[in-house]
Amino acid sequence: MQALQAVVLAMPMARTLGLHFVHAERGSVEIEIPVSDAFCHRPGELQATAVFAAADFAAVAAAGSTLPPGWINATVDTSLKLVAPARGSCLRARGRVVHAARLLTVCAADVFAVDAAGAETLCATLLATARNIEVAPAKA
Repeated sequence: MQALQAVVLAMPMARTLGLHFVHAERGSVEIEIPVSDAFCHRPGELQATAVFAAADFAAVAAAGSTLPPGWINATVDTSLKLVAPARGSCLRARGRVVHAARLLTVCAADVFAVDAAGAETLCATLLATARNIEVAPAKA
């Protein structure tokens, strides 16, 4: 799980969003991003792009948690459904594997807006497909 977290947190977008892992285990990942004015379309309300990013990172990281060493993955298809405004102090995204296979992994995430008291409101759900890629060994 440490290697997975290192790969995700090395991505410039993850760092820009302030993404951090709350929990990670095989087939399941929970991440958070703070609500930042830089990503809001009105005060305190995140734009859909940031909501999508949180959902995508959580779902595809969950898919990546099932891969053997030497493999990586990448998003190839997604569908995001926004169900409520993303207002609060942070977003919490819980990713999970729906079905893992050698070439493709279907994964999903639910995204919650979390207020200052810690109450969660579902604001989006995502279904995604990740392509599993075996990294070629370096040639001598």
